[in-house]
Amino acid sequence: MGETLDDAAVADRLRALPAWTRVGDEIRRVVEAPSFPAGIDVVAEVARAAEDADHHPDIDIRWRTVTFALTTHSAGGLTGKDFDLAARIDEIAAAHGAH
Repeated sequence: MGETLDDAAVADRLRALPAWTRVGDEIRRVVEAPSFPAGIDVVAEVARAAEDADHHPDIDIRWRTVTFALTTHSAGGLTGKDFDLAARIDEIAAAHGAH
């Protein structure tokens, strides 16, 4: 499960992930893919990475726009797992030409 991070630790981790913002007990990122199929490819690869990490984001797909939201529900807030997966999502998005 992991321990929740305090506000200072969350702010520190967010500095390394400038595309992500904190909204309450979640971090969120909106990704714009170059096409609808590319957005679906991003989601599919994120799904595999999430399954491997046993940590699953909320995902919303609207045409080429994909929104990811992360929190550790079992811990009741943000943990290191959220930031680790966020960094992986950034890598995946970039590999698919999404920004």
